[in-house]
Amino acid sequence: MERFLIVGGNRLKGTVRVSGSKNASLPILAATILNTGKSVLYEVPGLRDVSVMKDVLVYLGARIKCDKGCVEVDTSNIKSVEVSEELMRRMRASNLVLGALLGRFGRARLSYPGGCQIGTRPMNLHLKGLSAMGAAITEKFGYITAEASRLTGADIHLDLPSVGATENIMMAAVLAEGVTIIRNAAKEPEITDLQNFINGIGGCVRGAGTDTIKIEGVRHQDLHPVEHTVIPDRIEAGTHIVAAAITGGDVVVANVIPEHLEPLLAKLREAGVDLEVGDDWVRVCGARRLKAVDIKTMPYPGFPTDMQPQLTSLMCFAEGTSVITETIFENRFKHIGELRRMGAEIKVEGQTAIIKGTGRLSGAVVEASDLRAGAALVLAALASENGTVLEKVTHIDRGYERMEAKYNALGARIIRVHN
Repeated sequence: MERFLIVGGNRLKGTVRVSGSKNASLPILAATILNTGKSVLYEVPGLRDVSVMKDVLVYLGARIKCDKGCVEVDTSNIKSVEVSEELMRRMRASNLVLGALLGRFGRARLSYPGGCQIGTRPMNLHLKGLSAMGAAITEKFGYITAEASRLTGADIHLDLPSVGATENIMMAAVLAEGVTIIRNAAKEPEITDLQNFINGIGGCVRGAGTDTIKIEGVRHQDLHPVEHTVIPDRIEAGTHIVAAAITGGDVVVANVIPEHLEPLLAKLREAGVDLEVGDDWVRVCGARRLKAVDIKTMPYPGFPTDMQPQLTSLMCFAEGTSVITETIFENRFKHIGELRRMGAEIKVEGQTAIIKGTGRLSGAVVEASDLRAGAALVLAALASENGTVLEKVTHIDRGYERMEAKYNALGARIIRVHN
């Protein structure tokens, strides 16, 4: 078990560069299965979740070479269509190989995935979409088996704009016969990046970023090697921006796509944070006096659920009362109990948190229950009086590349302790 020792009270200053997107890298790595040959990916972050996806691909028979942020994946010798239960339990996004395996080989067998326990994330929308394309789905003894001699295009309407279901159906449809249309599709930028990768290898996908995505099936022999650069991680960027704001700092967050951050930037401006926005950077000058704002998480382009915990920490330092409503995951308030240990005044009513800004928190021994909760506690600790001990920081390593090193370079004092 590893922990952070964090000394609060230091104003962050300088420039921090955002790594490539975790949530774009994972489906793109899964989509390399569709190809026969090599895919070269740039700006792939060095994260625990990414390592798990690489392990999944190697288990299936892929050959992988890594050089810092460059990952070369050769899937020409993949023969297995079953992923071990141990690998599936290490990360939820391992389920993204389902659509690609089914599309290329006509069969896939996976156990139910693991990952952060932030709420119910069922596979039913994934399986419903694949069934509509002709797959026979069997669920037995904790395993999902999907089989189809030939997938065929279908008109699929998702009950909810699920990111994972949209991605899995997209990948399965690449090699299906005919045209597949996904309606009420998720609109996240990571899905657009997946579309760009698929089109780069010779697929034909249109409409990502809208609620209707159209995939025209192609032949496997029409696919070819590609080089692709992963988009910057908008949640990492948002976390750095809030870190600067919560410490009253002056930080340039570089390698960003500002358009992807608009829901967050709008709320920060409302809270009184001074922002400058360039083509690929955001400069944050922390407000002298933060104002309380209300937040409701929504699918993209609404306010992202992955930034809700970090904004909760920020609102602990704002003047007035904030109301935060979580509509995506029912268990995404686990950080609130830990913030209370640091002196936060927060009341939870169902899926709503009511925060009375106190303007100060004190260091305590706290625990990261999941990835974004861990990030929220780091930010709270950076602005708190005295020192904080943050347990279970391996959750943070799932989504933030060298977080302590990046913040220490800006003037923070974070020590990683290996037990």
